[in-house]
Amino acid sequence: MAVLPRRSNHIRNDKLQKETNNAIQQRNLLGLSLRELKEVAVQLGMPSFTGGQIAKWLYESHVGSIDEMTNISKKNRERLAAEYSIGAMSPLDVQRSVDGTVKYLFPTSSGKFVETVYIPDKERATLCVSCQVGCKMNCLFCQTGKQGFEGSLTVTDILNQIYSLPDRDKLTNIVFMGQGEPMDNLDNVLKATQVLTAEWGYAWSPKRITVSTVGLRGKLQRFLDESNCHVAISMHSPLHEQRMELMPAEKAMPIAETVELLKTYPAFRKQEHGKGVRNGGDTPRQRRLSFEYIVFDGLNDTPEHGREIVKLLRGLDCRVNLIRFHSIPGVDLKTSDEAKMERLRDYLTGHGVFTTIRASRGQDIFAACGLLSTAKKKEEKQ
Repeated sequence: MAVLPRRSNHIRNDKLQKETNNAIQQRNLLGLSLRELKEVAVQLGMPSFTGGQIAKWLYESHVGSIDEMTNISKKNRERLAAEYSIGAMSPLDVQRSVDGTVKYLFPTSSGKFVETVYIPDKERATLCVSCQVGCKMNCLFCQTGKQGFEGSLTVTDILNQIYSLPDRDKLTNIVFMGQGEPMDNLDNVLKATQVLTAEWGYAWSPKRITVSTVGLRGKLQRFLDESNCHVAISMHSPLHEQRMELMPAEKAMPIAETVELLKTYPAFRKQEHGKGVRNGGDTPRQRRLSFEYIVFDGLNDTPEHGREIVKLLRGLDCRVNLIRFHSIPGVDLKTSDEAKMERLRDYLTGHGVFTTIRASRGQDIFAACGLLSTAKKKEEKQ
């Protein structure tokens, strides 16, 4: 494992405190919509079109300071800088895996920390972003859940993981699969994806963004209605009682109820010949539905589970991603062996549920699925 030299906690914390104080004293531009930026301009006595200029400097040029917005007059830049800051904060720490995965530690505007994982893979480069510090869901197998919940990220905090990423220009995909439950911070996640996909923002296709969730009543339906991004459901067991032991969120919104909701959306339904329906009948389906399934040895890797998954997902045009479990302290679970995972994959695919085994990345730097946590960083700060 190659790890960049770490700065002392004293230096990191001094820098974090300075940036946090600036964020508290001034409002942030990063994360504001075009409409909001125009309102800012007018409120400060500038022409409305200046808001559009600010948007281009933010989301196209990724400027580091307001003074770099050179097509805005110096007087107006001074007005803007007196009330607002960009809101960008550089990563405080970087760890590099032997497989090329990179984990960044970002500060938040509240003085806490989140981890973000950059995963290069041939022509693709995926960023796994966080939306909360810790998580309320407390899934048995997840290190983030063991950290407890310390707060939701602002839109600025979410976008800063992209804005201040050294590898930003190489990104092809973003997945909301880092720390936290996206549906538990839905307003800010939706706002962040709006900035990422709007013509005045990053102008990304929604097909480049996947949002993962355990499924929260009311919140999931709102996300499906208001966003065109791909969706990934954390399943991990098709059996109600077992899933409830693994994931307490099952009690509030059972996986069966989640699947029934998904079946009400034409984009996710299979046609009789097995292919996904077409939006409007003319163009291929644009939105992808997947189910995440961590495979535990002797627990959820049996033929019964395969049959129940096929039964549960019948009628949906979706895929299942099988994921290896990465051990965490205090949890007596083991990952299923390769042969069992392959049998489960082949059974599901053979019965109409396209299934893959996801490659594990960044395990040596605790960047793999379920391993993200900033609890130690909190202890260091204290």
